[in-house]
Amino acid sequence: MTVISAERPIVVIGRSGQVAEALVRRGTEHGLPNVAGGRPEVDLPNAESLKAFILETRPSVVINAAAYTAVDKAETDADAAVALNSEGPATLAALCAIAGVPLVHVSTDFVFSGLATAPYAEDEDPSPLGVYGASKAAGEVGVRVAHPQHVIVRTSWVYGLAGSNFAKTMLRLGVRWEVSVVDDQIGAPTFADDLVDVLLTVAKRVAASEAPELFGTFHFSNAGQTPWCRYANAIFTIAGAGGAPVAVAKPIPTLEYPTPATRPPYSVLDCSKMLDVYGVNQREWQVALAEAVPALVASRDA
Repeated sequence: MTVISAERPIVVIGRSGQVAEALVRRGTEHGLPNVAGGRPEVDLPNAESLKAFILETRPSVVINAAAYTAVDKAETDADAAVALNSEGPATLAALCAIAGVPLVHVSTDFVFSGLATAPYAEDEDPSPLGVYGASKAAGEVGVRVAHPQHVIVRTSWVYGLAGSNFAKTMLRLGVRWEVSVVDDQIGAPTFADDLVDVLLTVAKRVAASEAPELFGTFHFSNAGQTPWCRYANAIFTIAGAGGAPVAVAKPIPTLEYPTPATRPPYSVLDCSKMLDVYGVNQREWQVALAEAVPALVASRDA
């Protein structure tokens, strides 16, 4: 058992992304000592930088929030996606195993094909449609092989106060009269603050206990499901109520908005295992969005 403290903090791999930023901010708000390492000093594909950082910080638990998330760009930049999403996590897991500290690793709904008609459970076989999803699925395998004390948390459609995301894009496009948004891809938008509160809960538990049920693969997203177009109009409704300029999202099929990478048409995750084992809170996506959008608008206008 390890007590999270200034001497044995939670170590976050990644610094500027939306999940890493929220981890540091929410960790501090919860009184959990933490330290984040990001490029150029700490580079996930660079084993020596990871080793030096772990030796220096002496973590109680490591959370990997670093990833290559440019889904379309990954189709022509596969080497970089594999280095960040596959090889890097495997190396990090091996180093955590040597150091004797648990690893919490963030993964994605894009490891699935989206051909299901009910929420995906953790034990369903991954069948990614593109390079991004394939690189994340390979990263999961690497983590499992390298370190038995791992927790892989798959999530979906993340948006936060930092980084780039769909919610920020819609707010930027709100000055238009109309925005075309696909209406035949269904998932669960997840507020980064809600996700990282779960990651921090997991980190506290696995730092304090080696109970086998705490480890393995879990799912977490905000509750419910929606197509992208309905999600966009919910963003506009909340922002408009606060006086921000907003558009109307016009539904279109995926065929009318071709992208280099194929997205899963249905990627809702079954989160019951996480709720049962860790007892975390799962807010409806609309409730989380109502809290997040005013903060996103304020940060944009600051």
